[in-house]
Amino acid sequence: MSRHQSYPLFNLEQAGVPDDLCPVATVVSPMLPGDWRSMRPVVDRDKCVKCAVCWLYCPVQCVEEHAAWFDFNLNTCKGCGICANECPQRAITMIGEVQ
Repeated sequence: MSRHQSYPLFNLEQAGVPDDLCPVATVVSPMLPGDWRSMRPVVDRDKCVKCAVCWLYCPVQCVEEHAAWFDFNLNTCKGCGICANECPQRAITMIGEVQ
């Protein structure tokens, strides 16, 4: 019998994975990047010209389009600050998360 508990969508024995490898993560974590973020982006709506540079550079694609500006899905935003760094209008600032 295998020492590993199979992930429901991936059967290690059927896939031919040797039993003596490091254990494979079998429990999906419910944690999202927003759960461990220390900084979050805030958009100054008066400065945002909707150029979409933040959308282009966001590594997790958490930028959401609204009628006149872009905003962020804070559940998936990891707080890397790339959007604020790349914004040509300096409409995005990173602020500390309130704990």
